[in-house]
Amino acid sequence: MLDVRRLRLLRELARRGTIAAVADALAFSPSAVSQQLSVLEREAGLPLLERTGRRVRLTPAGQNLVRHADAVLERLEEAAADLAEARSGLAGALRIGAFPTATRAIVPAALVALARRHPGLEPMVSETDPAAVAHALRAGDLDVALVHEYDFVPAPREPGLATRPLYREPMYLAAPARTPVPEPVRDPGPVPAPDDQGAVLRAHADDPWITATHGTLCHAMAVRACQAAGFTPRIRHRVDEFATVLALVAAGQGVAVVPQLGVVGPADPAVSLTRLPMERRTKVAFRSGAAAHPAVAAFAAALRAAVPPELATPDSPE
Repeated sequence: MLDVRRLRLLRELARRGTIAAVADALAFSPSAVSQQLSVLEREAGLPLLERTGRRVRLTPAGQNLVRHADAVLERLEEAAADLAEARSGLAGALRIGAFPTATRAIVPAALVALARRHPGLEPMVSETDPAAVAHALRAGDLDVALVHEYDFVPAPREPGLATRPLYREPMYLAAPARTPVPEPVRDPGPVPAPDDQGAVLRAHADDPWITATHGTLCHAMAVRACQAAGFTPRIRHRVDEFATVLALVAAGQGVAVVPQLGVVGPADPAVSLTRLPMERRTKVAFRSGAAAHPAVAAFAAALRAAVPPELATPDSPE
């Protein structure tokens, strides 16, 4: 009989690429991971891994077994959801991942509603960059998370995970108010044409730029949007928190692309905001098979109710 825990290790190896990465993510030693995978090979009765020096790759049989592991683990999530549904009342920990703007603007109201309807549930929020969510969900470190994607950075489909659309928000070019840019826009208004986006960004091709830190989706979005407009931005500052980004823009330290939820508080006269024909789309993510888990479903419903009315919501779920 194949051991489910070892199947999970094999799946993580397929996703992460190295035994060391699997060990680090799952709090094992590399030798323990290697030993467990060797046991799995004996259970399977044929080689699952090819070892070439320090690297390991899956054999065709190993790759096929990973596909079965995805299906097995999804069914286990469905079984856990059925058991949770059979219990009277929701209780216990619900581990939630969220990126900073959603943590500030959406999650608190959702937690209030969740506590009112399910007082026995213990939500535990961790700020998590969307780029790290897939691994955290598959490893069991999170139960549900908020993720986002941009027009220039579409989210790849992650095996073993499912998502549901939550809301869409427009993007703005933030520049010091003294910079000659088109008339500032504070509400979504009509969406400019794509050619206008290129023109707005190219007007700042020689300016210093403020982006998120390297490796984040927000950083990739800003760089790719500029490249699509015909230039590579000269990055001066790398900051993840949008309120700080706007403070740096107000101080004349550069320009930036920010989402609507990143624009907090009253309008700053030192910052000019110009609507771009770009969107950031936020989704609720969870392990495949967990959509019907009552705690996940309750939190997703609370999130939908907490979305500010000015944000666009999807017409239908994925």
